[in-house]
Amino acid sequence: MPHLFDPLPLRGLTLAHRLLLSPMCQYSSRDGFANEWHQVHLQSRAVGGAAIVFTEATAVTAEGRISPQDLGIWSDDHVHELGRITRGVRGQQSVAGIQLAHAGRKGSTAPPWDGRAGVGTEEGGWQPVGPTSQPFTEGYPVPRALETGEVPPIVDAFAVAARRALAAGFEVAEVHAAHGYLIHQFLSPLINTRTDRYGGSFENRTRLCLEIVDGVRAVWPERLPLFVRISATDWAPGGWDLDQSVELSRLLRTRGVDLVDCSSGGAVPHAKVVIGPGYQVPFADRIRREANIATGAVGMITTAVQADQIVRDGQADCVLLAREMLRDPYFPMRAAQELGHPLPWPRQYLRAAPPKTPSR
Repeated sequence: MPHLFDPLPLRGLTLAHRLLLSPMCQYSSRDGFANEWHQVHLQSRAVGGAAIVFTEATAVTAEGRISPQDLGIWSDDHVHELGRITRGVRGQQSVAGIQLAHAGRKGSTAPPWDGRAGVGTEEGGWQPVGPTSQPFTEGYPVPRALETGEVPPIVDAFAVAARRALAAGFEVAEVHAAHGYLIHQFLSPLINTRTDRYGGSFENRTRLCLEIVDGVRAVWPERLPLFVRISATDWAPGGWDLDQSVELSRLLRTRGVDLVDCSSGGAVPHAKVVIGPGYQVPFADRIRREANIATGAVGMITTAVQADQIVRDGQADCVLLAREMLRDPYFPMRAAQELGHPLPWPRQYLRAAPPKTPSR
């Protein structure tokens, strides 16, 4: 079996190793534009050696943001600043990835440090949309239920955003279908009570996800990989679950998706999540085995040995780090040294590196 620091081939790309930066919202944009914070945050993780540096959830429409401070790619004007990021990431021999997203009913809310309450129009907010008019929970905005004819333009928005991402220099695109955001809202029977072609049966509830994947894959070059992040379970009776995730992942594989990024939860506020070290790894393991598709493991993975064991045991093809990479931007370089597979260091840092460390 491969180990954490073996290369990972994905279509026309070969990742230097299997330790990736997970998308993490920064709530630091204005009108969707990347700025100095995003430059420093993302490029420092490339300096630290992450094989892919993913942006945060990047909204494909202005109304698809989680908060007014979210990153966006709904305008051609966003491409220039995003391009500065991709050039910086590529300059450190890392791969720039973008997560394309629509928040659905969880939009128009404040950043977590401001309590996540609904944001009114006088504060730059908007009325979010969703599969139904049911809000996520008390204090969240009441969404407007999408008409059937309003769904295809959202599909188109993902495809146009993918074209912009390519123009900005991104080499991996990930469709965000997790954490209770729009696509997940359509997947989950706890949320999606529609009676049109987008609601009811498994086929109908997965329709939006598959249409978006088809739209993005149609414009995303054949040589470049496409990921989809899912919540493998709602952690709630009667909700989206692992059996459905396996079946969806089989369908995603036939549509040109290269890797399923396996997270969980976020659909409903009453979920009973069983949290512990590596608690989502079994989802990646089962989907990998039963859907015959590459998977990424994420969630409370905090040590080099733990991450390496996941790959060595064949539970996932790669590991995505979130909070641990916030705590230590240079985790990949440190982990590689610990495991005996030194990554190249920036030549500017070599004076602090262990003996015989290669440079980049």
